Amino acid sequence: MFENLQDRLGSILNGLTGRGALSEADVSAALREVRRALLEADVALDVVRSFTDRVREKAVGAEILKSIKPGQMVVKIVHDELIEMLGGEGVGVDLHAAAPVVIMMVGLQGSGKTTTSAKIAHRLSTREKKKVLMASLDTRRPAAQEQLRQLGAQANIDTLPIISGQSPTDIAARAVQAAKLGGHDVVILDTAGRTHIDEPLMVEMADIKKRSNPHEILLVADSLTGQDAVNLARSFDERVGITGLVLTRMDGDGRGGAALSMRAVTGKPIKLIGVGEKMSELEEFHPRRIADRILGMGDIVSLVERASENIDAEKAAAMAAKMAKGKFDLDDLADQLRQMQKMGGMGGIMGMMPGMAGMKDKMAAAGLDDKLFGRQIAIIQSMTKAERTNPDLLKHSRKKRIAAGSGTDAAAINKLLKMHRQMADMMKMMGGKGKGGMMKQMMGGLAGKMGLGGGMGGMGGGMPDLSNIDPRQLEALQKQAEAAGLGKPGGGMPGLGGLPGGLPGLGGAKLPGLGGGFPGLPGLPKKK
Repeated sequence: MFENLQDRLGSILNGLTGRGALSEADVSAALREVRRALLEADVALDVVRSFTDRVREKAVGAEILKSIKPGQMVVKIVHDELIEMLGGEGVGVDLHAAAPVVIMMVGLQGSGKTTTSAKIAHRLSTREKKKVLMASLDTRRPAAQEQLRQLGAQANIDTLPIISGQSPTDIAARAVQAAKLGGHDVVILDTAGRTHIDEPLMVEMADIKKRSNPHEILLVADSLTGQDAVNLARSFDERVGITGLVLTRMDGDGRGGAALSMRAVTGKPIKLIGVGEKMSELEEFHPRRIADRILGMGDIVSLVERASENIDAEKAAAMAAKMAKGKFDLDDLADQLRQMQKMGGMGGIMGMMPGMAGMKDKMAAAGLDDKLFGRQIAIIQSMTKAERTNPDLLKHSRKKRIAAGSGTDAAAINKLLKMHRQMADMMKMMGGKGKGGMMKQMMGGLAGKMGLGGGMGGMGGGMPDLSNIDPRQLEALQKQAEAAGLGKPGGGMPGLGGLPGGLPGLGGAKLPGLGGGFPGLPGLPKKK
């Protein structure tokens, strides 16, 4: 969503940080470029104007121009103002009311209300352990009620039985009554939409609000509609009174202006964002994390949260035990590839790592995309169990059979085997003897630099159990990482000699065992 804006702002601010001293003219010239970049990203003109005015006011002060690193101070000011523009602190869905808490979903037709209702219900039932009832009030769109019923069945969420001929207001009243009788904690009302705002729609919304007395009224807006989404939010707020916003299709290729303008123009917090089609692909909106992503500072906290949700703890423990013994077979490699796919693929992970956001193009040019993972998993699945455990069994005739079974060729199989060999060698180094193995040293160095003590949470050099970390601890960890130089573009990872804005073999320092390139890609050194 924010890739173009990220590239533009990154190049502008990198130009400032590269200079020793800044004049007022330098700051003004940079802010002109920032203004142009925000306008091109479809941010509302009033929002851009106030944003650049606030940055200029702080950036031309004597304490900035005379500081040791004025360029970095300007970047910090832009970062802080960007967070302020996005709403300061993140605000979640408020459930602090007498049960059943009524959440009313409003918005135009096609914005994703029904799917988002099911995603919110799934999130509340799995994360908050709430008993949720969903009810469709859309009597106009064909099969709208059936769609919600099927989504509820998929996510194992209760839905209100459909009675034909009832009006939306009657369905709303019946849903609240059914939730009280059924002992539900939350009831989600999926209202009807229109292709545009009209008087009958607003009257219906007001009637439903009067009958159901919702605690939260969430406006679902498609982030690809740009500034029209801002006008939509303003109209709904004036007539119905919304408490928050949910932006869908944040994984799309829109310019992101609506997301940046929404809070500043309406004064209503963006509470949730849809980042994919799956039930689990709904995230809380955290202004600081979005600002970090836009300015290329990464989003370690979200990456850790995503990892804790998608990584199987038992499999991870088994993998750690194998690593300690220096074992790593093709089944393990397939598991690693599947984990990366679940976490959003290579592009999704890189976008959240500090200083790595600009690597996507280089990776694509090198042929390392998410389709490659799928092909490699297909190759591994075409092998027998014995071959996966012992790849040395793979001679020419067996490779021909695997190529035919996976729809690839012998070259792709050789590339996969080469990647596996190098990763297996790296696992041996990481799990090796002497000073507790390289992985332990690396994590110990990282922990020491971040002030966590050599043991990283008392796990003897390993990473802490991510699933049990409190979100506030994660935020503190992010701040410690930034203070240690990990949250800045070009910040290095301690123990790795710094990875200044690059991955192994793509202009940055090299990880041991990868020999200056991605495993299985051209340009790798010959195995000795």
